[in-house]
Amino acid sequence: MADVQYQPQKLEATIQKVWDDNQTFVAQEDDSKEKFYCLSMFPYPSGKLHMGHVRNYTIGDVISRFQRMQGKNVLQPMGWDAFGLPAENAAMQNNRAPAEWTYSNIDYMRNQLKSLGLGFDWSRELATCHPEYYRWEQWLFTQLMKKGLVYRKMSQVNWDPVDQCVLANEQVIDGKGWRSGAPVEKKEIVQWFVKITDYAEELLQDLDQLDGWPEQVKTMQRNWIGKSTGLEIAFPIEGKDGQFLKVYTTRPDTLMGVSYLAVAADHPLAHKASIHNEPLEHFMQECTHTSTAEADIETMEKKGVDTGVRVRHPITGEIIPVWAANFVLMSYGTGAVMAVPAHDQRDFEFAKKYDLAINPVILPLGESCVDVSEAAMTEKGVLFNSGQFDGLQSDEALQAMAKVLSEKQLGEQKTNYRLRDWGVSRQRYWGCPIPAIYCPACGVLPVPEDQLPVRLPEDLVPDGAGSPLAKLEEFKNCECPQCGGRAKRETDTFDTFFESSWYYARYTSRDCTTGMLDARADHWLPVDQYIGGIEHAILHLLYARFFHKVMRDEGLVKSDEPFKNLLTQGMVLASSWFNQDASGKQTWYSPLDVEPTLDEKGTVIGGKLKTDGTPVQYGGVIKMSKSKNNGIDPQTLIEQYGADTLRLYIMFAAPPEQTLEWSDKGVEGCSRFINRVWRQVHGHLEHGAVVACTSSADLSKEAKALRLKLHETLQKVYDDMGRRMTFNTAIAACMELLNELNKFNATDASDRALMQEAIEILVLMLSPMTPHLSQVLWQALGKDGLVVDVAWPQVDESALVKSEIELMVQVNGKLRGKIAMSADADKNAILAAAKADETVLKFIGDQVIVKEIYVPGRLVNIVVKG
Repeated sequence: MADVQYQPQKLEATIQKVWDDNQTFVAQEDDSKEKFYCLSMFPYPSGKLHMGHVRNYTIGDVISRFQRMQGKNVLQPMGWDAFGLPAENAAMQNNRAPAEWTYSNIDYMRNQLKSLGLGFDWSRELATCHPEYYRWEQWLFTQLMKKGLVYRKMSQVNWDPVDQCVLANEQVIDGKGWRSGAPVEKKEIVQWFVKITDYAEELLQDLDQLDGWPEQVKTMQRNWIGKSTGLEIAFPIEGKDGQFLKVYTTRPDTLMGVSYLAVAADHPLAHKASIHNEPLEHFMQECTHTSTAEADIETMEKKGVDTGVRVRHPITGEIIPVWAANFVLMSYGTGAVMAVPAHDQRDFEFAKKYDLAINPVILPLGESCVDVSEAAMTEKGVLFNSGQFDGLQSDEALQAMAKVLSEKQLGEQKTNYRLRDWGVSRQRYWGCPIPAIYCPACGVLPVPEDQLPVRLPEDLVPDGAGSPLAKLEEFKNCECPQCGGRAKRETDTFDTFFESSWYYARYTSRDCTTGMLDARADHWLPVDQYIGGIEHAILHLLYARFFHKVMRDEGLVKSDEPFKNLLTQGMVLASSWFNQDASGKQTWYSPLDVEPTLDEKGTVIGGKLKTDGTPVQYGGVIKMSKSKNNGIDPQTLIEQYGADTLRLYIMFAAPPEQTLEWSDKGVEGCSRFINRVWRQVHGHLEHGAVVACTSSADLSKEAKALRLKLHETLQKVYDDMGRRMTFNTAIAACMELLNELNKFNATDASDRALMQEAIEILVLMLSPMTPHLSQVLWQALGKDGLVVDVAWPQVDESALVKSEIELMVQVNGKLRGKIAMSADADKNAILAAAKADETVLKFIGDQVIVKEIYVPGRLVNIVVKG
């Protein structure tokens, strides 16, 4: 039996068929068991799995299998985030309809996921491009229209002239579209918005419910929502009675130091002022090609033009200039800011550049002067040069300023949020149609429920010149549901975040045809464990939380939040290799094709191609990507080593939250470990399976020590996998246990019974990571049924009671020996044994013992004096 070869490809395919035939992972609602809903963020069907996918879904699968072994009723579904611009671009390149491209990718990736042995409930599979899915988000949108939670307005957008679509600020890089590379234009178009701001306070407050979320993610969400308390101040416009320029500030303590106001280049005031101001007109035109991403604004050169408009200070009456500046955004606040160069670094740099006044009005605490010659003093302190407000501390100024401004009817205290309403319109084809109708007589109307879904034609091939829907008369033309007259259908489609904001809920009611969700939603929700990349920490999670609250308010779910626990897995990194020709063009090589060269310390200093020895340059360890050709194809590794080796390596190489640095040797090491487990089991079974040991009572001293190690390992692995989610340390503990089993010489029946127990427990502990291997070995051990249905083994507390302990013996604080004692030996017996040890006696000699110290269970220290 020891000659039986481990052939993962053959074994894994066989086990996967068993799972399919038995519908092992199809979840049914069962109130007799504690439910556990485990969900990994669903993938975009790009055509091929990458290692980021493998890591995300392996983590979720390991957690699901472990929880199932705890007796829980586990739901782990899978689907596809199938709409989006990449499909349109690929369709244009290949002259194929996005639908055809998407569905073929889904079929291929589904098979890849199955080859990994992931325990998904495929009966709940969904794709967001299926009409039976997006019908219900269209329905929800129509309900929001009726409630006034959606609206249309003119909005300035980032327009990509090549991709012919709107880009989010984050998709504009150095003023260019993230995909096309074309310079982005600013355009004013009518957009649909959802009033997420109506839920801003609840979204903020309910973060306190999320004890199972990383603090980092909650902080990112709090900052994005950005609640602040300050003053909205009206600066009277000089020469325009009754007209004001309003600003919002969280630093009213600096009000008396305002030296200029700055407005966005597209502010209405700037537009009016530009009519007779040519430099301002040119500046505004220049700003239409400038990125509005906050990260870019922070780093770019601050520029501006005097609008010629003047306002009066609301308290002193001083005349203050108004400038248009590229660091002010119309989409934030009022589109205008009061600039206090002495106490804001951005304002300081702008004032220095354009020779504007810098008026310090805040003293650092405990100081009598402030130096703002080289930089702004941005900390809070004590007001001075502030007239009636002198001597107030910064935090006291809010109420004092509010009182004075309120009396003048020029200001009021206000709570603001950084969060803005969600713009959901996209001028592209491959997305969910927005269910709205435009009637010349009746206005804008929601599509009636009995006409949903508004189906997206799936046979169109985009040509890059705008959305095909806008040109498709049979799609656009419709009848008004109110008056029956001729009307037009909306041709914009939803932002794809719309689909990914509620998919987790639809899994629970996948086959429901009468509503968005049914009663099963409250059985499974909220999700108990959600897993995905940190890059989704803000927008996706925020929109999903908003959607959940909207669905709750529609009576579809009872819970307040969608995800109880969140795990954000780290990226997968790999070595990168390249060569550069004389023109500077770089050619990148796969790490699998390169033999690294190391120095004496093991540091990579170069490499050469395995094929012909050509030297290549080392580009460092970076995120796996197609552009750098350093992605490792999961399918190649599955074919070479088997899925279990890849799964084990993914879980062993790093804790899930940390980045994983790819190592071919690490994969090979995991393969060797799996083969050692295989040989250990089959070596034991050469003489047949036996009844497993259940007690340490009749075991030899060596066997008791091994059983102690076994149950200590079981205890640790349970804690590492269940509470701490440090799967790498759990696997390391299993590796240590295997080493001990390998060293143990089973000489009699009780030893073989102990080996049977140890091997059974090892196989069960490894089963979440290596489900195929564990299933085959479980059957070889004479067990029936599926490992995934076996209860997690219980720790035998009696096995953890040590019959013997080892104590360190020190002489004058230095380690001089070790003694083994019965676990129930008293202090006097231990001290006597320590002094009688031959090695220790050499260091005591004829010196006088002045003190004997015993630290229970750890050490003895004998203090001597010569």
